[in-house]
Amino acid sequence: QVQLVESGGGLVQAGGSLRLSCAASGRTFSNYAMGWFRQAPGKEREFVAAISSYGGRTDYADSVKGRFTISRDNAKNTVFLQMNSLKPEDTAVYYCAAAVRYTMVVVTTTQGYNYWGQGTQVTVSS
Repeated sequence: QVQLVESGGGLVQAGGSLRLSCAASGRTFSNYAMGWFRQAPGKEREFVAAISSYGGRTDYADSVKGRFTISRDNAKNTVFLQMNSLKPEDTAVYYCAAAVRYTMVVVTTTQGYNYWGQGTQVTVSS
């Protein structure tokens, strides 16, 4: 079992920044890949960013490339999502997820993830 708790969401103006955190517990954090997804009202959950178990590989959705950065601190069992140059279309509930079957690769589909956090709301005003 893996427990995930997100934090750092909030309301920000367009062009602003937020940093999301996701604290994990229950398994050795450095043994599995992690990812961030988001879901806007009336839309399906979509991939945002992913990182391999030791952080050597990352991947991003085209819509956030150059603006968002995923990172992890295995000593603190935490994954981060730094979001810069935020746009109103980034408004969504953001979820972190753990892919415990994968280590040295990135996972970009929801089917690859076994555990999900409860989500944190990000709202970007225009």
